Amino acid sequence: MVTTRSARKATASPSPVASFSSTTSFKTPSRASRGSSKALWTHSPSRATLAWLALSLPLVIWDTGYVLLRPLTMEGGSLHWPLYTPYKLYGEVDHVYGWKAFEARNGFTAAQGALNAVETLMYLAYLWLYAFRSASVAVKGGGPPVKALSGRPAAMAVLIAFSAAVMTLSKTVLYWLNEYFSGFDNIGHNSTQDLVLLWIIPNGAWLIFPTYMIYAMGGEIVAGLTAASTGVPAKSE
Repeated sequence: MVTTRSARKATASPSPVASFSSTTSFKTPSRASRGSSKALWTHSPSRATLAWLALSLPLVIWDTGYVLLRPLTMEGGSLHWPLYTPYKLYGEVDHVYGWKAFEARNGFTAAQGALNAVETLMYLAYLWLYAFRSASVAVKGGGPPVKALSGRPAAMAVLIAFSAAVMTLSKTVLYWLNEYFSGFDNIGHNSTQDLVLLWIIPNGAWLIFPTYMIYAMGGEIVAGLTAASTGVPAKSE
């Protein structure tokens, strides 16, 4: 009996589509049970990611406003009180934010603020996708459904957040290296205690949490690409 190419094609098994989340579990959208046996690639942000964005985004928006609206937001400016009064102290701790850099027409501060605005828009786009394009997803193996993105919106959200986190980490590293290679010109006048409490600890958070996001979402991207190229679901590391 001769088997035609079209017959062999018709009997071929479809390649599986993997499903991944930030918690590295496999999930199947509830609507998949309406006639489709394929599981979609899904993503839901971890609690740590949501907590970090809830804390950092208002602070970054505040910081960006101060930087891009200088000198109005600086001491003596019409917008300084009451919103930007803490920057009087911070401008004395870090001269990049104070009158020294502004009067020297140092462009680093404003350039950093402009990138802050881009990053913020990317993080907001990620949160918008999760808030308005997600759906209830059943967890494989039981458990209560979770809110998750699936398919293309999930891929777009992870790519946007991953790219924004890389920008945040890179910019923060550049900020620290700028001090190192300038002989700590803007922060070297501080006591050790002030430097640790008012500069290292606050700015260190923007190294730790973006690194976590890069690790978690980068693992999801690698796992998704692995599954797409091999047809074998692979958990993100």
